[in-house]
Amino acid sequence: MAFPNTMLYAIGLGFLGYLCGSLPFAIWVTYLIKGVDVRLAGSGHATTTNTFRQAGFGPGVIVFILDVSKGFLPTWLAIRFSPAAWIIPLTAALAVAGHCWPIFSGFRGGMGLATTGGSLLAVEPIGFIIALGVLISLTLIVRHSARAAVFTGILMAPVMWLLGLHGLVFWIAVATGLVIAYRFLVDWNRKYRELWLDRERTQ
Repeated sequence: MAFPNTMLYAIGLGFLGYLCGSLPFAIWVTYLIKGVDVRLAGSGHATTTNTFRQAGFGPGVIVFILDVSKGFLPTWLAIRFSPAAWIIPLTAALAVAGHCWPIFSGFRGGMGLATTGGSLLAVEPIGFIIALGVLISLTLIVRHSARAAVFTGILMAPVMWLLGLHGLVFWIAVATGLVIAYRFLVDWNRKYRELWLDRERTQ
């Protein structure tokens, strides 16, 4: 009866991951501070950077911490309680998916980077640092944040492998990387006036 038990853990932890990811902190915080939906201006997404633009530095920092925690908490719980290792990257990926397509806000959420970072931090902080380094490097090279994020989603796991991280953090990078790469394709043709903070919506 081990297999049914494992599947129950997978369903339960995966569902927990998705629900945690679905908490739309950027929407709630920005509405509380400014009385507006963060998705109606700027990039049009419920992200930390858009919160910075719409509500200011303090609320942006709060949202960043909360979005990181959405990935950290379910992944940390999966590490400690799941009976099979494959459940952990599944839980992390569903947390990121919940952030991107949250059930609590009409499936219109953020982009998944902060939540991915939280999942990586839960298992291996150096993995978070490597992923951040890949993202920053590609952003400076490509000069387009969304395209750099797509490439980061695809490349962060191979980079970790080349740097000797072959364990759980690698598989979390694979799973979450696929989600954020797909998510950022929606902004592939977005025009940017200034890198990261001053976006112009594609007409």
